[in-house]
Amino acid sequence: MKAFQLPAALVSLLAVSCANLDGTMANMRGESRYLAGFDGKREHDWKSSPIPDDVSYWDGDHLRGSPSIRINLTQQKAYFYKGGHLAGVSRISTGKEGNGTPSGNYKVLRKIVDHRSSSYGVFKEIGTDRVVDDDAERLKEPVPPGCYYEGAPMYNYLNFAPAVGMHTGFLPGYAASHGCVRMPDKMAKKFFENAEVGTPVIVER
Repeated sequence: MKAFQLPAALVSLLAVSCANLDGTMANMRGESRYLAGFDGKREHDWKSSPIPDDVSYWDGDHLRGSPSIRINLTQQKAYFYKGGHLAGVSRISTGKEGNGTPSGNYKVLRKIVDHRSSSYGVFKEIGTDRVVDDDAERLKEPVPPGCYYEGAPMYNYLNFAPAVGMHTGFLPGYAASHGCVRMPDKMAKKFFENAEVGTPVIVER
């Protein structure tokens, strides 16, 4: 019996389709590109970093005194103080060009441990939760018919300016956010736990 062989052109077409299917299946898991820095990383890697973190540390549990935070945009570092003593330092990723993190003197306005973005996230199909757009900007594009919006997770959110805050996020090694201050998960948790509403936040260039 002669084996059946598909034409070469059809084999190539199927290969391309399978490659596209991989991306579709990834989207069906509900992954957003927001925390991934729009560079191909997936949401399940949002706690990771493509470069070693030899900067971040926390040594402030024994310190007492009023908390304060200093963010340096040039250094891409955030400093946490207690009573004027340095308690910890964190690598960060601030706003990219056109969406820069605003410099100035602020205070923590809100603390939300499981906050989600009201501006950036994904559009999902109602009923199936299939992602139809993993790079959705809610304020710039309408929700497609039959879909709903789900904001990107911004855990350990310390809001200090309108629509701007510090939170867990992917750090590609440069300023890449829409204005927020992304931090490694372990450092975002420490800053969140030790800051309180009213904590001074200084953002400097």
